[in-house]
Amino acid sequence: MGSEKNAGQIETATLGGGCFWCLDAVYRGLKGVRRVVSGYAGGHLPSPTYEQVCGKGTGHAEVVQVEFDPAELSFADLLRVFFTIHDPTTKDRQGADVGPQYRSVVLFHSEEQKRTAEAVMAEVARAGVWDGAPVTELVPFTEFFPAEPEHQDYFARNPWSGYCRAVVAPKVQKFRKTFADRVKRPAA
Repeated sequence: MGSEKNAGQIETATLGGGCFWCLDAVYRGLKGVRRVVSGYAGGHLPSPTYEQVCGKGTGHAEVVQVEFDPAELSFADLLRVFFTIHDPTTKDRQGADVGPQYRSVVLFHSEEQKRTAEAVMAEVARAGVWDGAPVTELVPFTEFFPAEPEHQDYFARNPWSGYCRAVVAPKVQKFRKTFADRVKRPAA
């Protein structure tokens, strides 16, 4: 699943697929991931707040920035997880979460990431993983704004909240079941 190229180098992926709490929780458990930060990208307002982004006027999506080791986890495999844990066929929506901040988006950091994302999106469409075709935006990365501290590692700190139990936990369980061989094991 990993790649020998770029050994020792850490790469960054910026992805939006609904509420960032879900992506954050999944990617923190994926082998090869070194760091996950929830935040905002793809908009026009500098340093937006959660309330501004939720107001739907900033153009930002809720995203995660994922730092990963490509010697352990390829960008393609990182995207395969992404396209499995959220529905990339609904524009500006993930379940009951509706608005442009919840859009499916890959903000590529290089032409190689763009080509890989195009290939994985085509693979997902051919495989019929979802009923419709992906509507995921594929746009160049420009700027990332970390979300407020209360949004970082939200699921681990709030596992019993209603949203976490109803929305985040099922996505984490789906990830763990579908990618069991890629789940980080607790340190002994």
